[in-house]
Amino acid sequence: MLNYNKELKLFSQQLRKNMTDAERRLWTRLRGKQLKGLQFYRQKIISDYIVDFYCPGAKLIIELDGGQHYSEEGRKKDEIRDESLADKGLQVLRFSDRDIFDNIEGVLERIWSRI
Repeated sequence: MLNYNKELKLFSQQLRKNMTDAERRLWTRLRGKQLKGLQFYRQKIISDYIVDFYCPGAKLIIELDGGQHYSEEGRKKDEIRDESLADKGLQVLRFSDRDIFDNIEGVLERIWSRI
């Protein structure tokens, strides 16, 4: 079982209630064990981070990146975060919000190939 920062619980609940359009669109394709019968969770707390989607059966994290992730500061934070999660034996897949709207089938194929 992965440790988590309990202080983030309320914030993760708020994020679940206020998902972005891209998160909502991908969630409709991940929920209910639609991919290989594996369970996905949304806005899951892992350590000191809240990840967009997490599949414990595949040890896979899916992150959807909006514009703030493409700044120099955003990229550095993401790199540190991804390394920390990888140290816990987790793999992180990142997609842009635009990928979700323009090529959801391609995104799902990439996720499928990793689980």
